Amino acid sequence: MPRFTPFDFGVTTVMSLFHQDWIHDGETAADVVAKYLAQSEDEQALAVRRDARLLAALPSSTLEVLWEAGSQYMPAFHLVGGGAEWTRTVADLCDARLAAHAEVRALTGADAEDGAACLDAVVAEIEAVRLLPAEVRSALTECARRCSPDLAFRVLLKAISYAPAEITLSAARYARMEAIGSALRYGEFVVDSVAYLVEEA
Repeated sequence: MPRFTPFDFGVTTVMSLFHQDWIHDGETAADVVAKYLAQSEDEQALAVRRDARLLAALPSSTLEVLWEAGSQYMPAFHLVGGGAEWTRTVADLCDARLAAHAEVRALTGADAEDGAACLDAVVAEIEAVRLLPAEVRSALTECARRCSPDLAFRVLLKAISYAPAEITLSAARYARMEAIGSALRYGEFVVDSVAYLVEEA
């Protein structure tokens, strides 16, 4: 059974809200997320909450590295209370959004899986992207091991897109990423988001 969306989902969609012009979508970072959730289907809110709860296993400093790596323009953490507090805020906003609906069905099938079988492959791809700063690779690896390989892989895709130094992907590396995406039963536009970085033959 395919996932509920062919596009990105969960916390990584929240990360993508924070671009250079995010302030036009709300006065605060929390306002931006609340607005997004209000316009989202139940499944997306459930996916964001699931990811945020998984991230709660990580130290605040590690969370800050992940949020910054996965966002184009993350607000300063002193404005959102630090990595742990911000992650709790996102989870709480999901709770509020879901509580407003009488019947919300739980995630099932691929949407409820964490990609544990892909752990080694995900960690290998994290380590292979040498142009990402060491602290980002370390945070992603910790996320893969302590949260879920699925979540870590999605953040990796965002980090590759937003890296300060442009990263190129060999055709072979991109093929490996596609294989991981297929194993995680991603929709067609998730791994495809970094296809523009593949080196021309």
